[in-house]
Amino acid sequence: MQLFPKIRRHADLFTRMAETVDADLPAAAIEGRVQEHDLRTAIFSCLGCDEAEACRQWLDAHSDGAGAPPSYCRNTALLQRLAAG
Repeated sequence: MQLFPKIRRHADLFTRMAETVDADLPAAAIEGRVQEHDLRTAIFSCLGCDEAEACRQWLDAHSDGAGAPPSYCRNTALLQRLAAG
């Protein structure tokens, strides 16, 4: 897979995961609870994950939401902090 499509894929997975666990990224950014570099770091952390297909399937299965990301998610701490608001 080429680099930019892979980055876009993982950025989409991260965004979907945030929405699924009710972590409002735009609101967190506006409120100063998350910085741009935190989001960039989270996307690159996701990029290093080998579970992208499992993640996509998990997200598809949890389209109504979930209380927490799956155990393999590298961004669980950040997403839970942002979801707690």
